[in-house]
Amino acid sequence: MLLEIDGLRLTLGGREVLNLPHLALAEGEHALLLGPSGSGKTSLINVIAGLVTPDAGHVLIDGQDMAALGPAAGDALRRRAIALVFQTLRLIPALSVRDNLLLAQRLATGAADPVAADRALASVGVAHRARARPRQLSQGEAQRAAIARALVARPRLLIADEPTSALDDANATRVADLLVAAAGESGATLLLATHDGRLKDRFARRIELGAPRAMAAAA
Repeated sequence: MLLEIDGLRLTLGGREVLNLPHLALAEGEHALLLGPSGSGKTSLINVIAGLVTPDAGHVLIDGQDMAALGPAAGDALRRRAIALVFQTLRLIPALSVRDNLLLAQRLATGAADPVAADRALASVGVAHRARARPRQLSQGEAQRAAIARALVARPRLLIADEPTSALDDANATRVADLLVAAAGESGATLLLATHDGRLKDRFARRIELGAPRAMAAAA
């Protein structure tokens, strides 16, 4: 399994935001993480990425326990194996689209590969916008550029956090299809986190999170 979670619990502000007994995703598997706002989706993403330490449980990426690794090793594993696509796309305004990808490569691998960057942009249909600044892109072009940036270093696990929440039906389907196709082309495992029920039928594998609960000790 590429991703394995066991006995995961996380409490924030006296509220249990995560209680996940088990989750496993195989290499190349695509899954939908579904739940209402406040159900812990972003918290789970942060735990998987090693950005938040849970109160209990284990998160293994390719057999390596994120919590057991030291800071340097954990950062190296995260850069090498995991890529995130955020709802706010976080493209760097001062850089061209192509340079955004080249910077992402350097941070993940220590080196830039212009050929791979051009290939990633072509794969999502924005190669013609390589020299543009993010502010010059349409919303759809920016979304595609952000997906290309996430995939350019060929991560093992691609996580998208609420990528369709601000989109109409046609564009929501288009972005979901693009993520699935891009992950499939690179062989990445895909976890798409959303409260958007429109995507339910797009994924055979669905993980549903419920609303958070107040802890008895905080009552």
